[in-house]
Amino acid sequence: MATAEALSERIVRNVETVIVGKRQEVQLVLVSLLCRGHVLVEDVPGVGKTMLAKAIARSIGCVFKRIQFTPDLLPSDVTGVSVFNQQTSQFEYRPGPIVAQIVLADEINRATPKTQSALLEAMEEGQVTVDGVTHTLPTPFIVLATENPIEYEGTFPLPEAQLDRFLIRISLGYPGHAGEIEVLNRQHFQHPIEQLEQAVGAEDLIEAQQAVRQVHVDDTLKEYIVSIVEATRNHDDVYLGAGPRGSLALYNTARAWAAMAGRDYVIPDDIKALASPTLAHRVIVSPAARMKNVDGRMVIREILMSTGVPGGRPVTREAGQARSWRGIGSTS
Repeated sequence: MATAEALSERIVRNVETVIVGKRQEVQLVLVSLLCRGHVLVEDVPGVGKTMLAKAIARSIGCVFKRIQFTPDLLPSDVTGVSVFNQQTSQFEYRPGPIVAQIVLADEINRATPKTQSALLEAMEEGQVTVDGVTHTLPTPFIVLATENPIEYEGTFPLPEAQLDRFLIRISLGYPGHAGEIEVLNRQHFQHPIEQLEQAVGAEDLIEAQQAVRQVHVDDTLKEYIVSIVEATRNHDDVYLGAGPRGSLALYNTARAWAAMAGRDYVIPDDIKALASPTLAHRVIVSPAARMKNVDGRMVIREILMSTGVPGGRPVTREAGQARSWRGIGSTS
């Protein structure tokens, strides 16, 4: 798995010249790239969501396009339109901004559900259909969508079907005191994105994507993945749990995480590390639980604590604390 490990390390180091103190979040975006998945970045304004997408695109040398989602944005503004050419007397397809390798869907929840749905075919099948004609999107193809979780006025919450299309959801968060000073220092003369150079080629990424598919997952770990996903459907605080696409997401991202660590096999810690980023946004908590400030991440943490790790043994903690499981190769 040297290909995926070396490639991810080069990209992470390159992106870190622009994005300060967010190594794990950058790695999660790379996991999505290696799995041919899409990322939802949910955070407050000004923490570097757009810069992250630009830095990733420049590091790989991919075609980058940005779509600013607004209430008056139409589906044709995303997918493109057919225009009649008087010289040839034929309709010609004029590609929309979705026809790129890395697409930033900025503030995706500000567009109407009709426009949001224009992304569904592209994200799931890697193609768009305009006037009955299907057009294949370039590879690699990834959508990085952003949304502001605190401003609800004039927004349209993403439906479950749209959320389910995103492989991973992350939050960047604030950089911290020392990190924010470093941001100021780096932008004293110009923004570091202006000097960012390409670290790898798109063909290298495609090769690494193929290598990830060779990572082995033991049958007992497959049982572990399915047990975690099934637990989201039976949890008392959950109205709607993760579906089979959630199981596939956790399965594939765990393989990519193992490959980035230089291994050709998955261990329980890989699954634990990716459970929340891949499943939390697919879990819809009940209204009663929402009133108690319970969210998907809290549900996943509780499920991980109560689900036995393959080959593990139960450990009884101090009096008054819940039972947990400690698995082979686990540091949790």
